[in-house]
Amino acid sequence: MKNKKTLEDLIALAARLRGDKGCQWDKEQTRESIKPYLVEETYEVLEAIDHKDPEKIKEELGDLLFQIIFHARISEERGEFGIYDVIGGICSKLVRRHPHVFEDAKVKGTKDILRQWEEIKRSEREDKHKNKALHGVPPHLPGLVRAQRLQEKAARAGFNWDDANEILAKIQEEMEELLKALNQGDPAAIQNEIGDLLFAVVNFSRFMGVHAEEALKTTIKRFISRFEYMEEKIISGGRELKNVSLKEMDRYWDEAKEIERG
Repeated sequence: MKNKKTLEDLIALAARLRGDKGCQWDKEQTRESIKPYLVEETYEVLEAIDHKDPEKIKEELGDLLFQIIFHARISEERGEFGIYDVIGGICSKLVRRHPHVFEDAKVKGTKDILRQWEEIKRSEREDKHKNKALHGVPPHLPGLVRAQRLQEKAARAGFNWDDANEILAKIQEEMEELLKALNQGDPAAIQNEIGDLLFAVVNFSRFMGVHAEEALKTTIKRFISRFEYMEEKIISGGRELKNVSLKEMDRYWDEAKEIERG
């Protein structure tokens, strides 16, 4: 390819944008000011993956990669570390956490590999959280993702259910506690019980090997599709949703579901 670019080209580009003759906006940015873009670009990668669009995935991965290089450039200017320190660090970490690949460690399947990974992570820590099984799950993760990651870590530490029926019983228990809170009219208790119910459902998802966040996103997508079908049917008839009965809305909703089933 004539115009094939390398990682070094992108690193040099970031340096030029931040340089004396670079872009005023880029030069003014700080770690804190570009935090939102890092999150935004990550979600755009996820969206491209959901759409199964290779060209879009390639583009969005490029945007995300530039965010990483840009952050590293800011750190290099501050005399802290550069992009090659980042690369070196992750290479060393991956080798260290895969002794069954790069050394002679023996493992029996994926569960054993994940258990080993957590043990190595704990051994790497030099702070007060070193031996805490739940440490290391970022607090800024979306709620469902964070709940599932915490549950995964707890399960690897041995705090797990024996079978799915036990979790279903727990979900039923949390539902009954929510109904009790509703009957008591206690807003704080209602919020707590809704949280407990959601947490139990996420735990069931984890146990069944389902990613709770992805499951919810799929349901949201279906909800939007069905709602827009219903909305279009009503609007095309010269009416507004607020003037249509719930019974009629349900009829269109069921039509949308039938269309989905093919």
